[in-house]
Amino acid sequence: MKICVAQIDILETMTPLQFNSFRDRLGASSGFQSAQFREVEAILGRRDTRAASHLLAEDKARVEKLMNSRSLWDSALKFVHSRGFAIPDQVLGRDFSQPYEANSDVQSSLLELHRNDPEGSLICERLVDIDEGLQEWRYRHVKMVERTIGHKTGTGGSSGADYLASTLFKPVFPDLWEIRSKF
Repeated sequence: MKICVAQIDILETMTPLQFNSFRDRLGASSGFQSAQFREVEAILGRRDTRAASHLLAEDKARVEKLMNSRSLWDSALKFVHSRGFAIPDQVLGRDFSQPYEANSDVQSSLLELHRNDPEGSLICERLVDIDEGLQEWRYRHVKMVERTIGHKTGTGGSSGADYLASTLFKPVFPDLWEIRSKF
C-alpha cells in the first residue's frame, strides 16, 4: 500500500492543465472500473454487488465469486478462534456474501488476544497496517483528483472527487479500530 500511495506523489506533479491535455484519451478508464481493484476489495471484505456491475462478464464473475467467499477478515477471525479466543458462532458461520458488521463480542476477544497472545496481536496489527494504507491511499487519491479535475465527473462516469470522498473513513476491519480506545 505504501508503494501505491507513493505513486500519487508522481501524479500530483501534474497541473490541472497538463492532466486535462490527455484526459480525453483515457475514455472511460478509471480505477472505478478496475477488476483487480474490485477483487482486492472483495478479498478484504467489501460486499457491494454494485461494485462489480459495470465489469466485463468474466471479471464480474470473479469479483462476485470472491464476494461470496470467506474474506481476509473472516479468515482472521477463524485464526483468532483457533488460538483459543471466543468468536461467536453466528460470526464464524455468517453468510459471507453479506457485509461484516462490527461486533462487541469479537472486540472483547480481540482485546483479550492483544493482552495475552503477542503473535496473534502482531497479525492483527498487520491487518491494521493494510487498512490504514488503504484509507491513506483513498485520501491521497481524493486529494489528487481534486487537484487535477476539481469536482468534474470522474473518468469512469462517477461523481469524481465526491464519490471518492464518500469512500473515506470506512475501515475494512472496524473491530480492530474500535478496540483502540479500550486499551
